[in-house]
Amino acid sequence: MDRFDTMLAFTRVVELKSFTKAATSLNLPKATVSAQVIALEKRLRVKLLNRTTRHVSVTPDGAGYYERAVRLLGELEETEASVSHAAMSPKGRLRVDVPGSVGRRIIAPALDDFFARYPEIDLELGCTDRPVDLVHEGIDCVIRGGDIHDESLVARRLGDFRMLTYAAPSYLAKHGEPQNLEDLERHQMIAFASPKTGKVFPLIYEKNDVQTVVQGIQRISINDADSCAAAACSGIGLVQLPAFIAREYVDSGHLVAIMKDYPSELVPVWILYPPNRHLSTKVRAFAEWAAELFAKTGFG
Repeated sequence: MDRFDTMLAFTRVVELKSFTKAATSLNLPKATVSAQVIALEKRLRVKLLNRTTRHVSVTPDGAGYYERAVRLLGELEETEASVSHAAMSPKGRLRVDVPGSVGRRIIAPALDDFFARYPEIDLELGCTDRPVDLVHEGIDCVIRGGDIHDESLVARRLGDFRMLTYAAPSYLAKHGEPQNLEDLERHQMIAFASPKTGKVFPLIYEKNDVQTVVQGIQRISINDADSCAAAACSGIGLVQLPAFIAREYVDSGHLVAIMKDYPSELVPVWILYPPNRHLSTKVRAFAEWAAELFAKTGFG
């Protein structure tokens, strides 16, 4: 039994916390994956996993072995790529997670180009705004906006977007259009709440290098940008959204941009991946493609 095959089976079980899911991802029978892990434990003479009928968890010895195994597998992949020129044609499974709004409006519409360039990559695209644990969930890279809180990840900046303020015509007909930041404080706001922390973000405006925070009258907070936009379309309040999300609502006439002279501060967008995946040809290919895509389409 090949040592690297058993090592790969073990790391996949750890990442997916399931023999069944690991077997599916490797396109192998569950019994084969189980036998590989058992063989690995026998060879090492340590218990790597705790198993119950419903749960799989890694032991302390298994956790230490996992970290070393991931590095070795990454180095093996890169070594084989350099010899076989796979860097010119990356291949294999790639797991990526992006915000739903980015996946729907930017990534998914351009996937025909991605697969034309990299026909041997099988992509698993998750479109979520939830916090993810890249290592333990077996995710190769994520795209996220805002400040980086996990300094253990490698980060590459893809671009920036600004938030603009929008309102439904029905809201403006009833409440009038604010003309300045002081007016905004008297208007009803649809606040965006962080999917990760639940923190409600105020409206931040920037003009002539001066930032102003506006609270307004906040009667509702929502942790999904598209739902914020839909709520604003109903006429219950003003909302601050990235232009690339608001565009379709503006084009349909459901929202109009207001306060155009008062944009928000720039919000950075990053592609993030663990250091052990730094040399992966698949991650590198996706990162290069995403950077080019964002430079071309932008967030405007």
